[in-house]
Amino acid sequence: MKKLEIVEHLRKSHGIRGALAEFRVDERECMVSFKGPGYSADAFIDRETLKYKLTETSHGLIAVINDLHKGRDTGPGWSAVIDASAVFMTVVSLTGLVLLFYLKLRRRPGMVVVLVGAVVAAAAYFAFVP
Repeated sequence: MKKLEIVEHLRKSHGIRGALAEFRVDERECMVSFKGPGYSADAFIDRETLKYKLTETSHGLIAVINDLHKGRDTGPGWSAVIDASAVFMTVVSLTGLVLLFYLKLRRRPGMVVVLVGAVVAAAAYFAFVP
């Protein structure tokens, strides 16, 4: 059997979702791995008998949200969404800072908040990132 036929058979027969992450072949068996947000499926196929064992794991809503947040096993489309939202939040933050400089009454308290936020973020980084 060809690789594409094997992958499509597994998808159709078992409703596997997620992207093909790995297809490994050795002299005795093939291993096919699928990954998606909060989901994984692994099939081990005996090359001689063509019998296989399939293991599907769904990790729940929190794992899906975590994987979406990190962009893990989500594909290029979701990565573009993450990048676009980061650019949007950066623009909103920078325009807020620009407005802060033009509003004389709010300038000093605003800069104090910016400074405190920067110190807290730096402290969290140094305390929690190895």
